[in-house]
Amino acid sequence: MSAETKNTVAVLGAGSWGTALAVLLAHNGHPALLWGNDAAQLARLERERLNSVYLPGISFPANLHMRDSLAETAKTSSRFLLAVPSHGFRATLAFLHPLLPADAVIAWATKGLEPGSGKLLSQVAVEVLGGRSALAVISGPTFAREVALNMPSALTVAAEEEKVADEAAAWLRNERVRVYTSRDVAGVQLGGAIKNVMAIAAGISDGLGFGANARAALITRGLAELTRLGVAMGGQKETFMGLTGAGDLILTCTDNASRNRRVGMALGQGRKLPAILADLGQEAEGVATARELYQLAKKLNVDLPITEQVYRVLYENLPPQAGVEALLRREPRVE
Repeated sequence: MSAETKNTVAVLGAGSWGTALAVLLAHNGHPALLWGNDAAQLARLERERLNSVYLPGISFPANLHMRDSLAETAKTSSRFLLAVPSHGFRATLAFLHPLLPADAVIAWATKGLEPGSGKLLSQVAVEVLGGRSALAVISGPTFAREVALNMPSALTVAAEEEKVADEAAAWLRNERVRVYTSRDVAGVQLGGAIKNVMAIAAGISDGLGFGANARAALITRGLAELTRLGVAMGGQKETFMGLTGAGDLILTCTDNASRNRRVGMALGQGRKLPAILADLGQEAEGVATARELYQLAKKLNVDLPITEQVYRVLYENLPPQAGVEALLRREPRVE
C-alpha cells in the first residue's frame, strides 16, 4: 500500500458532521475523501467546492474530494471515519468489511445506540468486523459548523489500544483543536448518546417557556442520569464529568445549533414530531436513542426519570406539559 493511500482518510457520511470532519482533516494536511450514497449530491459538492445545504459559505480545501462508490473509496484508503446515522452504521460496516486491508483503522463520530438492539456502536463494530480492524470512537462538545471553521474546540478519542487512539487523535489535532485520548470506549460513547435525549428535554422546557432555572435543573439532573446508566453499562464515572459527558451535555442543552434541542423546543411549542423531523432535514439521534435508553433502563433497573418522560412525549403522545409535571411530582429525595 502506498504512503499516500495510508495517509488518506475517508469520511463516510456526507451530512453536516461528516462534511465538517472531512474539511478539518483536509485542513490538517490529510488527503481526505468524503463518501455518501447520493451521487448527485456528491457531484454538486465536488463542482461547487462546498456543502451549501449543511455548511453554507465554508469552502473545501483543495485536498478534499468526493466519492460516490464505497468500493472505490476503500481502494484508496485504509483509514476510515464514519459519520453515518446510527441506523446506517451496521450496514455501512458490513459493506465495507470485505474491502478492508489488513491494517485498516476504523473510527466513528456517530453519537447514538443501534436502533432496535440498544447496542453500543463498538459492540456492533466488533460483531461485524471481528478482530481484524483497529477501532476508535470520537466524541466531544462540538458543533459541525464551528469544527469546519476551525474554531477552538476539544475532542476525545477512545480506543482499547493506545496507539489506535493516538493515531486517530493525530488526524484531528491542530493549533485550534485539542484532542484527548481515553481507554474508556463504553463511557465515551454513552455520554455522546445519552446527552442527545437530555437536549430534547431541555428544549421542551425552553419551548414551554420555563426559563433558565428549569434548564439548569434539567442539565444537572440529566448528568446524574447519564452517569447512572453509563456506569451500569460499563463506563467510568470520571468520563461522564469530562468532555464527552458534562461538556457535550452542556453544549447540546444550551445552544440552538443542537438539532435535538430544536426538536424539543418545537415539541414544547405544540408541534408534532413527524412535522418537526421533516422540517429538520437531518438526523436528530436523540429521538431514536430515547427509545433504546428507556428499554435499557428497564432491563438494567436504572432510574432515568427524565429519559422516561422524553420517551413518553415522543412515543406515547404525552403532552410535554404533563411530562414536566410528572417530574415535579416525584417523591422528594436526597440529592
